[in-house]
Amino acid sequence: MRFINPKTDYAFKKIFGSAESKNILISFLNALVYDGNPTIEDLEIIDPNLPPQLEGLKDTYLDVKAKLNDGTLVIIEVQVLNVQSFGKRVLFNAAKTYAFQLQRGQGYRYLKPAIALTLTDFEMFPERDRLISRFIYKEKSEGWDYTDNDIELVFVELPKFTKELDQLETLADQWIYFMKFARSLTSIPENMDAIAEFHQAFEIANQAGLTPEELEDLERREMFIYDQQGAIALGREEGREEAQRDVARNLLGQLNDEAIAQATGLSLEVVVALRREMMND
Repeated sequence: MRFINPKTDYAFKKIFGSAESKNILISFLNALVYDGNPTIEDLEIIDPNLPPQLEGLKDTYLDVKAKLNDGTLVIIEVQVLNVQSFGKRVLFNAAKTYAFQLQRGQGYRYLKPAIALTLTDFEMFPERDRLISRFIYKEKSEGWDYTDNDIELVFVELPKFTKELDQLETLADQWIYFMKFARSLTSIPENMDAIAEFHQAFEIANQAGLTPEELEDLERREMFIYDQQGAIALGREEGREEAQRDVARNLLGQLNDEAIAQATGLSLEVVVALRREMMND
């Protein structure tokens, strides 16, 4: 038995964002956002469709959106590449989700809270030891909460999770283990198989249920991610602009200019110039 990698866009949305994934997503969010408490009773998965076959930066991150029974909006993203200004993008997407609730003429009283849950395949806050970090608005000097604290950012840094299978204690431990290691497992762990939501998640993730075309698409997405991780790591390790330019040149046929600038750290102007050079060659 082999399982698809839940850190790829197609697999994550198939497991957590498809029409039959409601109970799985409820368990997942209760574990990571609400400390394992059964806070969410029901939710609606927004746009429960699998992502299209697209080349480009969209293949390096993904999202599932849900509306909880109390109206709270949640966006869930897994980020596999540590691109420039990623933290700003998370905040922007959360603020956009919060602001775009209102229709023309509606009052602010109709706004519901928005939560951005982000799982990173790199250390977002390397100077901190916390596995799960939560951010809300607080008064700067005394630390008390803002009156309408309607935007919350939650980060789960997968590299900081080091527990083995027999050390899993909480529901959060189990879901993080699933996210990090499902791809390398050959069977459903006994201590997870007994839980209905995990059994269903593993069944959806079972490669045996996919068509050859779906498997080929998944392999393509994984290879794309690994290639970009290697290219970015090489550019950063060498620490020279010329190395960054070489990486950018290799990406010109795969990403748009803005995505290349984010991935390499080059300015958008430099990337545009490189593309012009390629077109003139």
